[in-house]
Amino acid sequence: MSALLYVSMIFIWGFSWISIKWQHGDVPMEVSIFYRFAIAAAVMFIVGKLWGKLQTVKRQDHAFLALQGICLFCCNFLAFYSATLYIPSGLVAVFMATAPVFNAFHSKLFYQTQTNANFWLGALLGLSGISLLFAGDLLETNWSQDTLYGLLFALLGTWCFSIGNMLSIRNTKNNVQPFTATSYAMVYGCIALLLIILVRGISFELTMTTQYIGSLLYLAIPASVLGFTFYLILVDRLGASNAAYILVITPVVALSVSAVFEDYHWTLYSTLGLVLVILGNVLTQRKNPLLVRTKMQSLQPH
Repeated sequence: MSALLYVSMIFIWGFSWISIKWQHGDVPMEVSIFYRFAIAAAVMFIVGKLWGKLQTVKRQDHAFLALQGICLFCCNFLAFYSATLYIPSGLVAVFMATAPVFNAFHSKLFYQTQTNANFWLGALLGLSGISLLFAGDLLETNWSQDTLYGLLFALLGTWCFSIGNMLSIRNTKNNVQPFTATSYAMVYGCIALLLIILVRGISFELTMTTQYIGSLLYLAIPASVLGFTFYLILVDRLGASNAAYILVITPVVALSVSAVFEDYHWTLYSTLGLVLVILGNVLTQRKNPLLVRTKMQSLQPH
């Protein structure tokens, strides 16, 4: 089941980045994100009520669900949507692949979670691959201001995403299941976005084009309802660091889509980078043989 969720996530989120790019236009990004998660939250609550998936949440847990929603469904998407204004959507997906490193650091900081040598070596290979994927664009643009803005927003979005992961772990430890946590967090994210829209006096007007509505519905249901529920289940099953390594493989799909719709060009740099990303993903999922033997020995009767 974990493997099926893992592969599904790669393709669901791989295609979501071009959909984010298609959201830009006459509708302000704050409104687009609000509509995305308002639709997603409505679907989550309807499904939850019909199938009995929604738990009763304790009052003290709502504060952490609100923080999770602000990080995962407000701040990080404001940053990611901003990033796609300056750099191709596939490259934003590539930069988000640093999430496993952020998660490993934050897991150690907040939960004293240990990571093995294979993970760090795999992460190093993956990040080296990401650097190669970016290298061609950076050389072509000579570190232009737009490229740097795009990188900065992508970095900020990834950091917010990682903090949201840590809050998800806390909520799971307090027996709030991923479906319930995602549902309430989306509502709180929408409330935060609504406050930003009202304070800034932004119009709620929609663009009724096939591309805009189609991308909005894709982002709301497959990418948000299914995507975040699957992802948080994997965080619970595999740990934040291993689950986030999905985001290192996702750019392969995102860059392939960018090559079709955004005229992204594969180069020697990007091809070598892709190979390193795949190798890193394989390595980071391997268990440390010594650790496995130690655990097995500890299970032997004495």
